[in-house]
Amino acid sequence: MIIASLSRPFGALTLAALLSACAVGPDYRPPSASNLKVPERFIADRPGAEVDLARWWTSFDDPVLTQLVERSLAANLDVAAAGARLRQARASLRQTQGSALPQLDASGSASRSVGNSGSTYVDPSTGQTLSRGGDTTVYRAGFDASWEVDLFGGIRRSVEAARANAQGSEASLHFAQLTVASEVGLNYLNARLLQARLDIARRNLASQDETLEIVGWRVQAGLVSSLDLEQARQLRANTAATIPTLETNYNSAVNRIAVLLGEAPGAVNGLMQAIQPVPLPPQAIGAEIPAEIVQRRPDIAAAERTLAAETARIGVATAQLYPALRLSGSFSGSDTVLSNLPDAMIGNLVAGITAPIFNGGQIRAQIEGQRASTDAALASYRQTVLTALEEVENALTALSASERRQRDVQISAQAAENAVLYARSQYRAGLIDFQALLDTERGLLSAQDNRASARADRATATVQLYKALGGGWQAAPMPATALSSTRP
Repeated sequence: MIIASLSRPFGALTLAALLSACAVGPDYRPPSASNLKVPERFIADRPGAEVDLARWWTSFDDPVLTQLVERSLAANLDVAAAGARLRQARASLRQTQGSALPQLDASGSASRSVGNSGSTYVDPSTGQTLSRGGDTTVYRAGFDASWEVDLFGGIRRSVEAARANAQGSEASLHFAQLTVASEVGLNYLNARLLQARLDIARRNLASQDETLEIVGWRVQAGLVSSLDLEQARQLRANTAATIPTLETNYNSAVNRIAVLLGEAPGAVNGLMQAIQPVPLPPQAIGAEIPAEIVQRRPDIAAAERTLAAETARIGVATAQLYPALRLSGSFSGSDTVLSNLPDAMIGNLVAGITAPIFNGGQIRAQIEGQRASTDAALASYRQTVLTALEEVENALTALSASERRQRDVQISAQAAENAVLYARSQYRAGLIDFQALLDTERGLLSAQDNRASARADRATATVQLYKALGGGWQAAPMPATALSSTRP
């Protein structure tokens, strides 16, 4: 280290300010849409009405769904954890910004000597002889100042990286909110589907009990063989066996919703108890151009901010190749009169320069490692963009397919219901055998189950499209964990 006392400190400060105007390392430029391979439009694009993506759940016109999603955004623990990480990143940014400013530490004390009969007093800290007699009080004060001049922008690059990290943490919080909203929506739709399937199974079970009773009478009357009775018992038992599994899956979905709300399992059972059909979204929903979705998705924003932070860290590492200038000063004084302390102070100002000469290539290796980390962040950013576009394409295709399937399954279910009515009437009249009735009843259960599933598939595909489009976080409240703490 080279240390020099500066007789003209202000000239040194001016020189340092001029030198610190530069910053080593690459200046960050976000990749263009063409470099990210963002297409002009989606392959599966479809016309549709505009929907409030910020609160997409309201488009289902289901008060229970709206209540559950909004409660989850306010109380979900994953969101709370993401909020705390955001607060931590912002605190780290302030800490990094503070390191670029001059540091100042002050000290002060007072000591009293009792019963001193001499006319002088020697201050042990300074060696100064003070002319006082009797009791003596000595006041001391001082301060130390230091400042590392950011000659080559290493500190500024550190601030740039910390700011990008904080912005990335905020984007990660928004992605957590988006994910929670969609997870609540998907589990809610699944719970309503399971309610519908349970209702279908129980109604079919009651109908099959009636059929079993009719077959029993016909066996006793000698009109049919016991084979019909055993087949009826088998169908009834198979239908009954599906109910426990459906009940288990329903309870799992409802418990999952409770946990997403930050509650213990069972907390929303009462709210979900009333059986309601799977809510349907608007008939026509389209997608915007890919570039707008790239700008809206918070996971893409988080990946882009990570790339920005890694790029800035190249400058942080590169700055270590160059000299560093540190200015420091100390001032102190003492007197028996408090008001005389400013005049009694003496001090000095020192400038120290450090520069690397030989370190075995460690700094250049660190720079190369940081460049590799930046390349990895760029690849991850590109992958995030492509994955987001893939999710939108898949969601658009799934939604269109689910709408077509729902129309066809609806026709199938109506036909199956009519077929069972005809078959039961004809079986009682002896016009068809039991095998024909058995086939129609099996077909009815399957068709009704498919109709409920098709309705839920359409609603699920819509939620997945809303998520892929980046909706659901814009209107979410900022968690309390993200707000500045007043604790010391």
